[in-house]
Amino acid sequence: MPLLVPPAPAPALLSVLAALSSPAAVLEIRTPALRTAEGPLDAEHPLPVHVFEPAPVPGGLPHARLTGWRFHIRAGAGVVAAGETVATPDGWVFSRFSEGPYLASTERALRQAETLPTTYQPHLLSVPSLYMLALWLHCRPRTDAATAQPDPSDLLIPLAPAPPGIAAHRVHRLVELAPALSRRLSPPLLGSPA
Repeated sequence: MPLLVPPAPAPALLSVLAALSSPAAVLEIRTPALRTAEGPLDAEHPLPVHVFEPAPVPGGLPHARLTGWRFHIRAGAGVVAAGETVATPDGWVFSRFSEGPYLASTERALRQAETLPTTYQPHLLSVPSLYMLALWLHCRPRTDAATAQPDPSDLLIPLAPAPPGIAAHRVHRLVELAPALSRRLSPPLLGSPA
C-alpha cells in the first residue's frame, strides 16, 4: 500500500532549498557526493524526525518528540545526500547536509513499507544513545506529524547499521521492540552488574 507522507512545514522545505541554492553552503559541507553531484538538486521524501523517549511507566508506550525534518536530496536519478532541519524558537531552520549508510537504508526501508498490506505514515525515529535510527510506521496515517505518538499497532524497521542484537530491515511491532530499547536506555540499578 502507498505510504501517506505527512507534508513538511513550508519553512523547513524552504530552508533546505535555500541551502541547496547557496554555493557556499554546498561547497563548505563535508558531503563529497553533494559537492560533486551533476545536474539540478531537489529535496524530496520529507520525513519527520522524532527522538525516542522510553515509557514513563514500566510496560507503557514510549514517547516520541519531533525534533526535525529530513529530506532526501536527489541529483538526477539518485539520492546523494540528506538535508536536515531543526526546530528553533523562531521556526524551522536548516541544520546540515549528510550522507552515509542511513540514506540507502532509509530508501530500502521505505520500499519495504510500501509492500505492507496497510497504509502507514512514515517517520524517522532516532535513539541517539544507541546510535540507532529506525523507520517508524505510524498506524494513523492522517495524524499531524508534530503530535504523532507511538501506538500499539505501529511498526519499526531498524535502519542499517543497527545496534548489536537488533536486526536491521526486519519489520518489528513497536510493542515488541520498544521494551528492549527502553531496557537498554535504563541505567543499571545500584549493585547490579553493568
